[in-house]
Amino acid sequence: MHRIYVFITTAVAVVASLAPASPASASTYGVELNGAYRVMSNGDWAKTNDVYINEKTVVQIWTMHSSCTSPIDCTGTVTSDQGWSAELTNHGEFWVVRHNIDNWEPCRDGTKAPGAQKFRFWGVDPANGDEDLRRVNLLAGIDRTMAPSGACGINKPLVIEMPMRLEKLS
Repeated sequence: MHRIYVFITTAVAVVASLAPASPASASTYGVELNGAYRVMSNGDWAKTNDVYINEKTVVQIWTMHSSCTSPIDCTGTVTSDQGWSAELTNHGEFWVVRHNIDNWEPCRDGTKAPGAQKFRFWGVDPANGDEDLRRVNLLAGIDRTMAPSGACGINKPLVIEMPMRLEKLS
């Protein structure tokens, strides 16, 4: 009896291994950011240490690739046409990209301090401007860059925030 059980179990395993493999299913939730986006950080509305001071408007093209394990848990990468790449994450209400900038803040002595840049953005409804995570063609957010406290001999970090807009190109 034991031999018959082993034989049947082995036969089932062999037949199962010969069956064609089922294709892996790729789950999409409709919130993934994939493709090229025009990203504009609007310097006309920049705040430097919470005071409105005009800064240079920055326009770049990002290529984004993301996948999600649920509608509120996504990861991926961003590659900018300005020569940097970074991780892209979403764990609920907004997307985040963190990017370090060497030699960002010019100091009086001629040296430069680094800056930690954080982009935080979310989908918006173009009809009324309401936040909508499911919108992937038009997004809005904040581009915030901060130097470390004590940089350039000043015991207050330089912080520049600009509103940003992302529009899907492809």
